[in-house]
Amino acid sequence: MTPELTVLALAGLLQAVQFALFAIAANRELGTRVTMGPRDKPITVSGRTGRLQRALNNHFEGLILFTLAVVVVSLGGQSTGFTAACAWIYLVARVLYIPAYAFGLTPWRSVIWSVGFAATMLMILAALF
Repeated sequence: MTPELTVLALAGLLQAVQFALFAIAANRELGTRVTMGPRDKPITVSGRTGRLQRALNNHFEGLILFTLAVVVVSLGGQSTGFTAACAWIYLVARVLYIPAYAFGLTPWRSVIWSVGFAATMLMILAALF
């Protein structure tokens, strides 16, 4: 398995951890009666719970591009030390993004996001050239 695929697997596990963090916070804020209910009406969460939800959704969006980068690099036989480093940078950025978003650390949340996004784009560019 390429290093990029290993990082992709770890990013998937990180997504599960983020989901658990959000679910625990949502259950505490709303109660299980609401979270286990039919959700016929939109449910809104506030504060840190809302930020955890947005961080989770953001990782889903970022994971799409990162997965694309890993597939291009791995199937294209373009795995190098550079692409592996970019993959690890992406993962570290995603880990750091969770508390940065949860605690409202501006502008660091955006800086961390930018680092992960840049690492993903550099992987794709490295595979092409």
